Amino acid sequence: MAIVAGVDFGTLSVRVTLLASDRGRLATAVAEYPLHRRRDDPDYATQSHDDQMAALVRATRDAVAQAGITGDQVEAIALDTTGSSVLPVGEGMTPLDEYYLWCDHRAKAEAEEITALAHRENLEAIDWCGGVYSSEWGFSKLLHWLRHNPEKRGQLVSAFEHCDVVAAVLSGVTDHRRVVRSVCAIGHKWMWNPRWGGLPPQSFLSQVDPLLDGIRAKLDGPCQTSDHVAGRLSPEWAERLGLHAGIPIPVGAFDAHWDALGAGIAQGDVVNVVGTSTCIMAIAKETGLIPGVCGIVPGSIHPQYMGIEAGLSATGDIFDVIARRANTSIAQLSAGLEKYRAGETGLLRLTWDNGDRTVLVNAELGGVTLGWNLLHTAQDELFAAIEGTAFHTRIILDRLAEHGVPIRRLINAGGIPQNNPVLNQVYANVLGKPVLVPKGLPTSLGSGIMALLAAGAFSTIEEAQQAVCLSHAVCEPEPQAVATYETLYPIYRRLYFALGSRRAAAAEIGDVLPTLRSIAATVRRGN
Repeated sequence: MAIVAGVDFGTLSVRVTLLASDRGRLATAVAEYPLHRRRDDPDYATQSHDDQMAALVRATRDAVAQAGITGDQVEAIALDTTGSSVLPVGEGMTPLDEYYLWCDHRAKAEAEEITALAHRENLEAIDWCGGVYSSEWGFSKLLHWLRHNPEKRGQLVSAFEHCDVVAAVLSGVTDHRRVVRSVCAIGHKWMWNPRWGGLPPQSFLSQVDPLLDGIRAKLDGPCQTSDHVAGRLSPEWAERLGLHAGIPIPVGAFDAHWDALGAGIAQGDVVNVVGTSTCIMAIAKETGLIPGVCGIVPGSIHPQYMGIEAGLSATGDIFDVIARRANTSIAQLSAGLEKYRAGETGLLRLTWDNGDRTVLVNAELGGVTLGWNLLHTAQDELFAAIEGTAFHTRIILDRLAEHGVPIRRLINAGGIPQNNPVLNQVYANVLGKPVLVPKGLPTSLGSGIMALLAAGAFSTIEEAQQAVCLSHAVCEPEPQAVATYETLYPIYRRLYFALGSRRAAAAEIGDVLPTLRSIAATVRRGN
C-alpha cells in the first residue's frame, strides 16, 4: 500500500487529499487564502505566493492529522493549480509581484495585439488555440506586467505558471533555468507545441512589443508531461509540511485538467469541471483544429492523449453575485429552485458576466438578461443563469462535435455539481443526454492519481483511476423539459453569435421577447 498527497490550488483555497492505493481517500483538509480585487478595476485579480504557501502548510498538516498517520508515511506529493496564473520572478526565483490570477483580465489590449499580429504573420500557433489569444493567458499577462511595471523590468529573469512555481519551490530549486515547465500549462496558455519547436519565435514576440525582446530565452527550459518528476521534496519544505524529504513531486498541471482525471475521464468523455468558472475537458488520440477552442495540446490532460480544453469564464461566480445583489446566500436563494420548470421564468440569460472564454474568446462582453418584467425575482434570475450556463455549454459541445471530437459520456465534476442537483438536471435537459456526477467530490483526486504514479503504486493512469475514482450517479433528461429547451436553444444560439462579436452580421431579434413570454405562458399553463 502507498499513501500519497494530492494538492489542488483553487481560486480561494487549497485542498490537500491523502489517498491510499488500496483504500482511496483517507482525509481531506482545506485552507483559504485571499483573492485581491479592486472595486475601481473589475479586471484586477491577484494573489500572494506567500499566502498560498502558508495555506498549503496548514492544509497538509491538517490532512495528516485527520488521517491518523505520520508524515513520513506519505510517499509522493502532486499538485495542480489554477491557470493561467502568472508570476514574474527575479534571481533566486524571488517573486517580483503577486500572481496575475487566471481571472485577471487587465491584459485585454495585449491579447488583441497578439491575436492581430499572429493572423497577419500566419502564425500556426494561433490556429491551435482557437484563432484568438486570450487576456487570461500567459503572454498577454506578462506583457501587461512589463508595460505597467517599468521599475521592475530589469529584475525579471523569467515568468512561470503557478503549478511550476510551487513544484520548484517545494523542490528547493532557485535557478530558474532548472525549473521544469508543465506541458499542460505552457501548451494551453503560452502557444507552446513541439509542432513548431516549442514557443513562438522571438521575431514574432519582438514584433508584438520590443519589451518582449529576449523573452523566449528567459522562458526557455525543460518542458515535460505530468508522468515525469519535477523534483523531490527539499528538507526545508519537508519540515514545514511535516512530510519526509526526498519524496517525488511530479510535474504539475492545471486544476481542471487533473479534476477530469479524478472524475474518471476516458476517450469519448467530456468532463465539465463546474466551479467559479467552468472548464470543459476532453481527450482524443488524434484531433484537428477546432475554431474558438482555447487549447489542443499533446499530453496536457493525459500524457498519452491530445488534451482539449474549452470553458466558461464564470459560472459559480455568477450564481454568487446574483445572491449577493439580493443580500442573501446561494443556499438561501436556491431553496425551492427544484420547483422551477424549463423556460418558466421567461428570462434568457447570456452568462458573459466575466467575458466569453469559448467559443468567441471575447473578454469585452458583459452579461445579458432578456425578458424582465416587474414581478421577476432574484431566484428567477438564478434559475435563468443556470439555464444560460447550460446553453453556453451546449454551444461548446456542438463545436467539439462539429470537428470530430467523440462525445460518449458527459460528466459534471467540480464542486458545484456535488451540491446542486438542479444544475445537473438542467444540464441533462438542455444537452439532451444523461449527465454523470461523481458520488463525492473528485477535486484533488486527479493530483492524487499522479502522485500514486510517481510513487510507483500503479503503472498507468487507468489502473489508478480504477482504484481510486468514485462511481457516478446518473441524471437522466426529462422529455418535456428537453422539448422546451429544443425550442429555446436556437434563440439562445442566434443571440450568442449576434451579440458576441463586433463583426457579427445583422440578425433579426424582434421575435425573441414575444417567444420567451409565449414559452413561459405555455409552461405555466401545463402545471
